[in-house]
Amino acid sequence: MSALARPIYLDYNASTPIDPRVAAVMRPLLDGPYANPSASHAGGRIARILLDRARAQVADLLGCGPDEVVFTSGGSESDNLALTGVFFALRERGDHIITTAVEHPAILEPARFLERLGARVTVVPVDPTGRVDPDDVRRAITPRTILVSVMHANNEVGTIQPIAEIGEIAHEHGVLVHTDAAQSVGKIPTRVDELGVDLLTIAGHKLYAPKGVGALYVRRGVTLEPLIHGAGHEAGRRAGTEGVLLAAALGEACKLAADLRPLAETRRLRDRLWDGLRARYGDGVVLNGHPTQRLPNTINVSFVGRVGADILAALDGVAASTGAACHADSVELSPVLRAMGVPTVVGMGAVRFSLGRMTTEAEIDEVLDRLAARYERGG
Repeated sequence: MSALARPIYLDYNASTPIDPRVAAVMRPLLDGPYANPSASHAGGRIARILLDRARAQVADLLGCGPDEVVFTSGGSESDNLALTGVFFALRERGDHIITTAVEHPAILEPARFLERLGARVTVVPVDPTGRVDPDDVRRAITPRTILVSVMHANNEVGTIQPIAEIGEIAHEHGVLVHTDAAQSVGKIPTRVDELGVDLLTIAGHKLYAPKGVGALYVRRGVTLEPLIHGAGHEAGRRAGTEGVLLAAALGEACKLAADLRPLAETRRLRDRLWDGLRARYGDGVVLNGHPTQRLPNTINVSFVGRVGADILAALDGVAASTGAACHADSVELSPVLRAMGVPTVVGMGAVRFSLGRMTTEAEIDEVLDRLAARYERGG
């Protein structure tokens, strides 16, 4: 980055800053209460009140009961608990899990792990926009299917999946449904009854809370085998003394996330960026992902015939993500772009810009100006 170029953060899908209002809730808790929330004395009771309040705030966002919220260390743990917890709890009934080709590694890697333990895993494809066909899920279900896990919205291209329709199909066959909603919570509605899911993943650091905290919604009556065994914390579903500080942060973040009205401005800025790119480059830039069923903050574009890493270098201090890794004699597309069938000449130039609460119109315009000033003349 040059000495004069100020940094611009457009990588909110990777991680968000801590919202100042969340930090304000955390700050006094650094000095207490420090008692164990399970303790019966006064300090423990105060800690328990704070923990219960945070759990209720998460539940309010999702439209579920507080007893259906399990605090975890983040999205990866929640995903792992959903898959392995269901597999070990229901393996007498079945051993088949259905997921998709565009899932986060926190789903695909546990699925591969469970295959080594005897699970059968079906990975359904997606269309060129990254969407799953619910009929593919229907066709994949067998009498041994115990779980369907489909992410709510894709982290790379922002495509939103037809979760409610998939959930209806799965439940017709008595199959549980999990969705990784790490990218969608706080951006689009995520009420669990509307989605028709039995398990749902939240990651704090995608939601303006700190890293190291997340949650798993577990519908009342669904049994999970814990990943972490010990004392009976989280209603026996996740052992370990609860972190009141982090739980309170996630609770406040979920409270703030319930108001989706600011996303209208985020969508406007996202579209301003896309319109600016099309005006400058025409057919030389293409959209990756669904044109309408897409997160309001996410735009994944390919500069055709160019290299994404070169684009970012030309942007001089703009934090964004690329969709391909370039080696000495080859280009390796991300698994998501590959699953969508994106040609290499297009995918190698993919860049994901993900906007957030702090993104401004001036920053969007400056990104376009930096491209014009540096990239167009050879960067």
